[in-house]
Amino acid sequence: MLASIHKKDNGYIAQFDRPLGHAVSEVWAALTENERLEKWMANLQADDLRKGGHMKFDMKDGSGTLIDMEITDYEPISVLEFTWGKDRVRFEVSSRSEGSLLVLKEFISTMTDHTPKDLAGWHVCLDMMAALLDGQAMEFPMDEWKKWYEQYGELVKQVG
Repeated sequence: MLASIHKKDNGYIAQFDRPLGHAVSEVWAALTENERLEKWMANLQADDLRKGGHMKFDMKDGSGTLIDMEITDYEPISVLEFTWGKDRVRFEVSSRSEGSLLVLKEFISTMTDHTPKDLAGWHVCLDMMAALLDGQAMEFPMDEWKKWYEQYGELVKQVG
């Protein structure tokens, strides 16, 4: 299912809602433990998990370039929000009777040509996280990303 995108006074919010058949603690571990995180979002690293702490983005450029992203909101086992370039990304995990709900929000100040790429990337990475939680680690599926990129490109045009 595509993310929803809503126009707000100061930009846009793209929201992915993912019901997962796993406990909140398992989903939180996939978000915050580097050995799990690298299996679904290879560029992202948890560094200093607290409000005011940092996540890191590994450019994978061969020279070890790491970009610090400040954690702007943090509540253990429920909320992780950090800067994402000029924007922010927020993960919220809550309990449901059949597991948990993972909500990913990207707060987008301005839609650009890169926005559909990011959204397709988040979509595929969340699929990879779900597979990992189900015990099935997978490589980044570029063909799936291309399919979602086209769909998010259309959605961004409609909303923007």
